[in-house]
Amino acid sequence: MGTWLPEAEAEAEAGAEAGAATAAEAGPAAEPVAVAAAEEGAQPWQLDRTRAPVATKIVVAGGFGVGKTTLVGSVSEITPLQTEALMTEASADSDDLTATPDKLTTTVAMDFGRITLDDDLVLYLFGTPGQQRFWFMWDDLVRGAIGAVVLADTRRLDECFPALDYFESCGLPYVVAVNHFEGTEEFAEADVREALTVPDRIPVLIMDARRRIPVVETLLALVGHALDMTPE
Repeated sequence: MGTWLPEAEAEAEAGAEAGAATAAEAGPAAEPVAVAAAEEGAQPWQLDRTRAPVATKIVVAGGFGVGKTTLVGSVSEITPLQTEALMTEASADSDDLTATPDKLTTTVAMDFGRITLDDDLVLYLFGTPGQQRFWFMWDDLVRGAIGAVVLADTRRLDECFPALDYFESCGLPYVVAVNHFEGTEEFAEADVREALTVPDRIPVLIMDARRRIPVVETLLALVGHALDMTPE
């Protein structure tokens, strides 16, 4: 074992002082570079130290193959998390592909995305799986949400009834968004409301889940409806 000599101690102290001086000299110059790198690509509200973003959770629900994954992916500012699995013959008896014959995958857990609205309003989107065998996950996905978008396909309106009943029973504000597929008949909002027996207080919209602007408008309608339904 080596011996710690006074000369070595003095040398170590001198080295530490020199290192501290070097760090002090580099600090002011290095700090702006680090800050600039951190702020690159940030939203304006993220640079405002006097305010914090309002983060909210939105659930996107509906029947099988109605466009929930498409909706989340069309507006998410981050790469959406998708839990898609290839469909096999094992699900042929439970997953009806009559209206969506080209569908090859299905969501088996959830979709997740994020979109920033109005500078400091951040929406976290959670898409639910549509098949009945996955309904047991809905309670966990809905926990903490301010509202839900119920997607509907006019060719299969009956498949959105479970979602409507669920959100009515748990008291979560929701809007109905009809995803208009190409080549299908377009119905007026009033006709959809009547067919689904949706109360007048519930917004009903016609939109295209592939297009960003109609989806954003749908989310804004939901946020506004949730605020109206929230007690002061």
